[in-house]
Amino acid sequence: MFAVFKKELAVFFSSVMGYLAILIFLIATGLFLWVIPGGNNVLDGGYATLDGLFGLAPWLFLFLIPAITMRSFAEERKTGTLDLLQTRPLTETQLVLGKNLASLAIALIAIAPTLIYFLSVYVLGNPAGNIDTGGTWGSYIGLVLLAMVYVSIGCFCSSLTDSQVVAFLLAIVITFVFYMGFDVAGDAFGGIGQIMSALSIDEHYRSISRGVADTRDLVYFVCTAAFFVLLTQYKLKLDKK
Repeated sequence: MFAVFKKELAVFFSSVMGYLAILIFLIATGLFLWVIPGGNNVLDGGYATLDGLFGLAPWLFLFLIPAITMRSFAEERKTGTLDLLQTRPLTETQLVLGKNLASLAIALIAIAPTLIYFLSVYVLGNPAGNIDTGGTWGSYIGLVLLAMVYVSIGCFCSSLTDSQVVAFLLAIVITFVFYMGFDVAGDAFGGIGQIMSALSIDEHYRSISRGVADTRDLVYFVCTAAFFVLLTQYKLKLDKK
């Protein structure tokens, strides 16, 4: 599994596209938080908070993470190296977890520079340090859990096709449905609305971003990620038959 993890990281950062995807994410967050006027702009808001970042990130992740995961299985399938990997003493579980963890590590590398924004708001606060540190760290934990679920969905979509473009678009659609679609459907269906809203990523992300460590939210993120990991494993097993 560790060999797969290292290989995925090396392949991603051997391409200009890998650095470009992360750079675009950081430029976009920087522009919305510090340059473009609006509700997400820290300076316009008048409060020492990074709520704008944590509100924007799920939508930016909707494109960033599928861009990270789209080649994970699709490229292997296209070049025929997936069959070669499956002949080695490597279980489907190790292969899927190695690729998922590598993609998650790349997402965390993209998140890490945003800590500069936290430091900037901390220093610029009046007085300095006038920021809800606990709530901010809670939001970062929510962001990591969100990335974990997005990655598991993206890797699953990549396992379905040999086209990176198809994997990218499919991941965006499925991720959007889980992030916002269930919430919208919940509002429309009345009686079963609470059940459908409980399946929404946004519902649990907003909850954990308030800085409250509710075990129901943690269980949701872990179980959703595990569900897509298992689906990916199942797809690979079907391919071997």
